[in-house]
Parts: sequence; C-alpha cells; structure tokens
Amino acid sequence: MTWARPAIAEPETGTFAEAKALEKEHSSIQNSKAARTVACHATDALDCADLLEMLGLSATEGKVRV
Repeated sequence: MTWARPAIAEPETGTFAEAKALEKEHSSIQNSKAARTVACHATDALDCADLLEMLGLSATEGKVRV
C-alpha cells in the first residue's frame, strides 16, 4: 500500500498566476458592466433583483469602485 501525501495548496506563481489574475479582473469588470446594464433596463427594483439573480450577479457588482 502506498502512502499519499495530502494535497498542499502551493502559491501560484509565473505565467499561469498572472493569466488567472488578469482573467479575474476582466471577469469583475464584465460583471460590473452587466449589473449596471440590467439596472438601467429593469422596470423596478424587484425586476432588477430578479434579473440579476437569473444571471448569477449581485447588485454590489454594479457599484462604482473608487
């Protein structure tokens, strides 16, 4: 019987980590724009909340970051 070491999460470094961070930032920007677009086209607050939920977005994603 062999002994399996438990998986230890090592910090990501290099090109993959950079690409992952860039994708996370891009995704955040896309979600923010999508949430704002939904808010602009919703008929009321309940409609907006329902549409955001359907898309898997939250209202806080549409807030402007300073």
